[in-house]
Formats: sequence, C-alpha cells, structure tokens
Amino acid sequence: MSTHVDINQIDDDRQNDRLREVWSVAEFSRRHRLEKAEEQRLLKLFGSFATKQELLSNAQRPCRFR
Repeated sequence: MSTHVDINQIDDDRQNDRLREVWSVAEFSRRHRLEKAEEQRLLKLFGSFATKQELLSNAQRPCRFR
C-alpha cells in the first residue's frame, strides 16, 4: 500500500528544489531516451511543461535487458 508524502515535510531543501524544477516535456523525453509515443502521452497529460517529480512519476519505459 502506498502513502502520500507531503513534499513540504521532507527535510532536505536541495532535494525539494530539484523535484520542483519545471522541465520541458520534450527535453525530459530526450534526456531519458523515451519513445515518441511516450513523449506524446506525457504531452497530453501535462502540456509542454511539468515538474521533474511529475515527469519521473509518470514516465514509462520498457525494461531493456542485455
């Protein structure tokens, strides 16, 4: 079971700042090597920009085994 974590209760301010950074969905997709279909899904979900935390929580990448 998962629980809600209030980002304001986390002690590490540097971590909070990094999670609250606003990223371009296109830039995030390029850096994380997401497929075009996944980039389009994120664009529909958030628009052109979203916080890093939102993008990391919602991006889906298939497992790539060697």
